[in-house]
Amino acid sequence: MATKTKKMTGSQAICESLIAEGVETVFGYPGGAIMPLYDALYDYQKEIRHILVRHEQGAAHAAEGYARACGKVGVAIATSGPGATNLVTGIADAMLDSVPIVCITGQVPKAVLGTDAFQETDVIGITMPITKWNYQVTEPEEIPEILAKAFYIAANGRPGPVLVDITKNAQFDHLDFSYEKKTQLASVDIQVEPESSDLEKAAELINQAKKPLMFVGHGVLISQAEKALAKFVEKTDIPVASTLLGLSCFPTDHENYAGMLGMHGNYGPNLLTNQADLILAVGMRFDDRVTGNLEAYAKQAKIIHVDIDPAEINKNVTVDVSLICEAKAALEKLLPLVEKADHKEWFGSFLDCAKEEQAKVIDGDLKPKTAGKISMGQTINLLSKKTDGRAIVVPDVGQHQMMSARYYRFKESNSFISSGGLGTMGFSLPAAFGAKVGAPHREVLAIIGDGSFQMTLQELATIRQENIAVKTIILNNNYLGMVRQWQEMFFDKRYSFVNMDNPDFVKISEGFAIPAARVSEESELEAAVDKMLSTEGPYLLEVVVEKEENVFPMVPSGESVSNIRLE
Repeated sequence: MATKTKKMTGSQAICESLIAEGVETVFGYPGGAIMPLYDALYDYQKEIRHILVRHEQGAAHAAEGYARACGKVGVAIATSGPGATNLVTGIADAMLDSVPIVCITGQVPKAVLGTDAFQETDVIGITMPITKWNYQVTEPEEIPEILAKAFYIAANGRPGPVLVDITKNAQFDHLDFSYEKKTQLASVDIQVEPESSDLEKAAELINQAKKPLMFVGHGVLISQAEKALAKFVEKTDIPVASTLLGLSCFPTDHENYAGMLGMHGNYGPNLLTNQADLILAVGMRFDDRVTGNLEAYAKQAKIIHVDIDPAEINKNVTVDVSLICEAKAALEKLLPLVEKADHKEWFGSFLDCAKEEQAKVIDGDLKPKTAGKISMGQTINLLSKKTDGRAIVVPDVGQHQMMSARYYRFKESNSFISSGGLGTMGFSLPAAFGAKVGAPHREVLAIIGDGSFQMTLQELATIRQENIAVKTIILNNNYLGMVRQWQEMFFDKRYSFVNMDNPDFVKISEGFAIPAARVSEESELEAAVDKMLSTEGPYLLEVVVEKEENVFPMVPSGESVSNIRLE
């Protein structure tokens, strides 16, 4: 229902629109072209919590972390020109990982558009390829309708980022305001119920399969299909492998959990992909980190692909049956059509692979190679135990990300928030405090490499000012670790510009008035983790880890998943 008409400025209309959409928190940074909105926000502080980031990229990542933690649309605000362009990395990140955020940017007045006015940038042109939709508002009357569309587009169908660029005059001028939330939009609404004939074909393939393998991705979490997935697996007894962003949608201690897919995933699900006679892919997009060489990928298998985005069907991998719908709907519709099955013999192959991986990789990762030192895997394993696998883990990008994915034992869903498709260094710290704001009742661990930390460390100021109880763990090996690993393996150990002469991270944290500690000896680690977790409010723990650890297993870039290496 539309609200009653009321005279107000465009800036007030933006605030009223946010409230109508249920927005309680926004992340932003003021500037000239967005100043009218900030003036209006002054009067809405009881209704809208504004968190002042220290860089606009932090606003976009914080909005992502918030959205992924609580399921609502995240909101980021920035000014024109450099403010808007600083959002771009976060917007692209949200696009590739299907995260619903709405970015509101200020723009120069309509009268000077196109004149290269101070801090004018064509943010619409810049962000067109990395948004689901963007729009430039030049008159105040447009604001309610455009923001209603923005929130609907961001959240519905395959979620993603939307940008609304609003000229300064549109923020100052008046309109007769009324607001009506969108409940449908033809350009976004797609088939959400799978065709019965496709369901029957899929069920027939599942029932006939002797060596089925199920891939679960971010779409399972987005559609809240965890319970439907559990029921489906209980009936079909199919081994389940998770993509990186699918982690935590299926318990890691479940007997049917086969591990993680991908370049640094587990041995079994990667190796046995090319032995499965059926692959059921749910809410994942067959990206190159999962498939490796497409020419040698799963040629022996029938493939069923469940995805809400029709553009993903047959994009990378040709499939036999497609179900274009939400993951939850597909699994619920398939459940009565599939037969009770027993695939224990097939799952034995995964157990054999797991034993080999345990002996050749995992046992070594969970203890330091040098007596008395600390390993990355050891640290993550301890964090998992100390938090009972129930924290929200927000790794950055690199070796520590893969170690976090491999050795944190997730017991609760929606517990892994990381940059997947874009692989954005600097993501973790702002995304972690966004996640903590979105899920204040949960422990949030920002796990960051020394290189990644230095890209957005200024957001410690935001964490301190807002007293957001994020626990930051820096795994410091004084290297850009993943790049160094590739240089070791594929570039004859020519370590070209990857050595990090790092600052004193503890002093930096204390400079932001956040308590901190550093550990470098194995004997110190457990007590340090206990102190961090027992400290109220934010805390930073620097863990000095061995310098030249590598992450295995590994599928070398461009090779078949069958060529996965254990060393």
